Amino acid sequence: MIKRNRLFGNQTRVTFCLPRDVPPGPVSVVGSFNGWQPGRHELVTRRDGTRTVAVKLPPGEYRFRYLGTGGVWLDDESADEVDDGGCLLRL
Repeated sequence: MIKRNRLFGNQTRVTFCLPRDVPPGPVSVVGSFNGWQPGRHELVTRRDGTRTVAVKLPPGEYRFRYLGTGGVWLDDESADEVDDGGCLLRL
């Protein structure tokens, strides 16, 4: 799931959210906004049973996917578009 919150100026805080154990182990959101670098935006477990990470982004289009332990790739159906290239986020 993706949550968007407008901030001052042209920034948007995008919160990426997954269930606590699906997939098991550490998960990072990787994409065009962080050079597709695993570990840079790792999801953190919350008290409500989810894992989240927030990223501040300017307007634009961004590709992303989730990368789990063992090279497991996941897409987010709540993205603006999902295709063979992964997920597309439009801000």
